[in-house]
This record gives sequence, structure tokens and C-alpha cells, in this order.
Amino acid sequence: MKQLMAVLLALMLGACASYSGRGLQPDSSRLEDVLRVMGQPAMRWQDADGSLQLAYPRGPMGTHTFMVHVGADGKMRGIENVLAPKFFARVRPGMTKPQVLRLLGPSEAAWSVYFKARDELVWEWRYCDEWNELARFDVLFDGGKETVRSSMSQTEEQMGLCGEGGCMCGH
Repeated sequence: MKQLMAVLLALMLGACASYSGRGLQPDSSRLEDVLRVMGQPAMRWQDADGSLQLAYPRGPMGTHTFMVHVGADGKMRGIENVLAPKFFARVRPGMTKPQVLRLLGPSEAAWSVYFKARDELVWEWRYCDEWNELARFDVLFDGGKETVRSSMSQTEEQMGLCGEGGCMCGH
């Protein structure tokens, strides 16, 4: 039994280490290291210069999407959680769906809603706000043009989604 518990603990610690890429070092770790530690990305973009951007959403109820940037030389340049207000502020009316995906990564598919009467598609991400409260960020797209109309953010408490445990982030 003790042996089984030790194996389970080692697996859990390994899973935690891969969640955010802990242990990976900018300009030292390579693409192979990123894939070994974090697994396969949900999305991947390659730029004309050969550099890569990899998206690691940690959902569906998670509050992080990590973007990993890898240079053309195969070395990791950095990792950043993009589900944060400074990235949400970059979402502007007129942006395309692919531009939003590249900025924030994929939204939770189960929370995407199309409103026929408004011809509006809403994508939603869950995150932890500046006050350590669980919140949702929504991007509203014009259905016909497939471009951003607007965006908004609300805490889960404002949305009436809190249970007995409250709506505070768990970290």
C-alpha cells in the first residue's frame, strides 16, 4: 500500500510540474523539453521566421491558458498565462476569431453560445481576477462578419454561480 501511495504521489507531482511548465528555462529549454513537460499543445502557430507559439489551456474549469513561445532555433523564449486582464485589454472591436484565438487560446467550447436574434457568437474563458475571485471573460463576435463587437468581464459571484464554498480562486 505504501508503495502504491508513493507512485500516486510521484504521478501527481509530475502532473503539477507540467501544468505551468515549471522547470523550463527561457533560452535554455528546447521545444522537445516543452513537449515532454507540458504535453501536446491544444493549438500551434508557426510564424514566417520559423518561431512557434503553443497554446496550453488548462480547463475546462481551469483558470489558465499558457502560451509558450519557441524561437526558430528551437529554444523556448518564454511562458505566460494569457488569461489575465492585460491580455483581455488587447481584445479590440474588429479583431477576427483567429486573432483572438492566437491571443487567448481556445475558449471553453461548452460555454460558447450563439444568439440568433442578435446574430452574435459569444466565447467565454474562466480566470482568476486581480482580487483572487473567479471570473469570466466574454468576447462577443458579429455572427456574419466573424469579428469582435465587444468584450466584457464579470465575476462568478455577479453571475450567480457561487456555491457554498464561495468564488475565490484556489491558489
